[in-house]
Amino acid sequence: MSGGSFNWQEFLGRWQQEWVPRADADDDEGEDGGTGPGSPARPAAEEAAIVAAEERLGRRLPPSYREFLAVSDGWHVDQPAGIYQLGGAADIDWFGDPFDMTALYEEGLGDDPTEEDILLAGMWRRALRLETDSDMSHALLDPGDTDQDGEWALYVHKGWGGEFPDRYPSFRAYMEAMYRGFHADRVDRPDFVNATTRAQDARVEEAHRLTLRGRYEEALALLEEARSFGRPGSAVLFNQLRHLSAPGGAQDYGLLVADPRYLPELLPVHAMTPARGEGRLGGDDHWLGMMEARGVPRSTAEGVLSALRDGSHRYAPAGAWGRAVAEAREAARWGATDAAWRVLRDALPLWEAPGPSLVAPLGLLADPVLGPLVTPERGREILATPRAGEKGPALESAPDLDPPGLAWLTGPAMYGRPLDAYRCVWVEATDPTGLPALIGEEGAELSVPTDPGEASRRAPKPHEREGVELWEDRAVVAAGRTAEGWAFAFDGHSHRLMGDLFRSPAQAASPAGRAVVVWREPRSSSPDAGPAAFHLSVAERGEERYAFTLRGAEVERSGAIPEALDPARLFRPEDSETDRELRVLEALYTELGLSLPRFALTRGRLPTFTTWSWTRAPQEGEGFAYLTFVRHRP
Repeated sequence: MSGGSFNWQEFLGRWQQEWVPRADADDDEGEDGGTGPGSPARPAAEEAAIVAAEERLGRRLPPSYREFLAVSDGWHVDQPAGIYQLGGAADIDWFGDPFDMTALYEEGLGDDPTEEDILLAGMWRRALRLETDSDMSHALLDPGDTDQDGEWALYVHKGWGGEFPDRYPSFRAYMEAMYRGFHADRVDRPDFVNATTRAQDARVEEAHRLTLRGRYEEALALLEEARSFGRPGSAVLFNQLRHLSAPGGAQDYGLLVADPRYLPELLPVHAMTPARGEGRLGGDDHWLGMMEARGVPRSTAEGVLSALRDGSHRYAPAGAWGRAVAEAREAARWGATDAAWRVLRDALPLWEAPGPSLVAPLGLLADPVLGPLVTPERGREILATPRAGEKGPALESAPDLDPPGLAWLTGPAMYGRPLDAYRCVWVEATDPTGLPALIGEEGAELSVPTDPGEASRRAPKPHEREGVELWEDRAVVAAGRTAEGWAFAFDGHSHRLMGDLFRSPAQAASPAGRAVVVWREPRSSSPDAGPAAFHLSVAERGEERYAFTLRGAEVERSGAIPEALDPARLFRPEDSETDRELRVLEALYTELGLSLPRFALTRGRLPTFTTWSWTRAPQEGEGFAYLTFVRHRP
């Protein structure tokens, strides 16, 4: 409502015409000074009365408050647990800070306060008090906090709340917010029907149509206003649009979560936060109790929460959309996240809403494999796609997220920086499900798709495992398939050094064809440390064909290295460590067609397993040291 010309007569007249007391209000509430039973208004103040008030106060009143008084000399705001009555021209006076709030707020300013903090600290002594009846609350106009139109900011301080006051840029903005609150407080009354409620409900219906046609930005504007009036259905639709345009956040869908039509989509989404251990105090019991209170059977909620925790949950809608979801999951399961997204994107028009309150496939977000694919950009792509039988303009597809090849390993991959270290085994003409049998420790099996980083951090160290020698270096690797068809086992979270006991798994991985191993040691932050090692070995049918290890300018080599991969051709004396690494990675892509899916390895979910040791047992005369570091919290 704010902005542009404003007609106080029309605005207050509409409010007065729509006036009904709250369901919990006293029978005589609102009659003090009103124009009739339950009326919020007072007769207009004469110009002379307004001028007299300004002379008494020594200040000209801000424009919107002055214009208000000329229409109604006070108002029954009827704000629950807050301001009840605003006084007229003869009632207002300087606040005077009777509770010494200035000292309290100045004490909290700190060494580098913001302009807003300074304004708030000084507000209490210079503010104009407007309320004449309240619940330990104050409506304060601040002449020190003004805008280009001469408006004074209005602060509402709830003395019983212990919170910072709410700020409104002007008296008009405050009154518009109170009008919206007046509507929201009465939304459950069946007799509260008027032109405003009908207009806002029409906006919700139009927003619903626009959303399914892919015009979600227009729908958001309509829903934002309707939600401020508390109109039924507006918050649920608004939350869905916000949730998909910013998938990392959580949203609450209230009682809708227990509706059998929506429960398969919404209950897993609700369970994502407690499944990550990010719930409120009370943990699982608190969340389960909250779901029970909304009508969800406890056993159902427990089952969904458990499935999300162990990674076994599957988003499984029916029909053509459900078949596309299953196809996309199989692709994403092995790292082909861009291909999986294309399947989902192409099938989005086939999605059908299980009921009128759902406008998008929110259940995707809770799927452990497909959920990470829904970035904010892709969430907006979902919202911009016409669906559920609606038509709309053709959508321009967002670009793929995975770069080709391996060069991305030297660039920002996680948290804006390159991977500190990595090692990988590629196996030709092999399915990823066969990797544990080739290079896995005894009894190794693929896990459910999981965060590779979390799997590595949770893995026990050698000294924590019975039957594992301290010299062993068993890697927790993510398994998948490259775009070119190689199976891979990748460890991007190792902080182990290669050392003299290194044993390449290439030979063991190559009984049926070629296998390639790359290991880049972690870089050291110490200026005295030597350069990190970079190793390449290639085997075929159980025999190593060639290998080299690069450390600084020194190269150890064996076998007949192809010219395209020959360090003598790839490296120049002036190259940096990163330059050398990048040249090898580019050559591996060009010569052997090796790649890795960046998104799946850094932000997605892949099955993992533990390999046998990448180091051999020390022989007689060889030294070995094993260190562990334990961080103790103070």
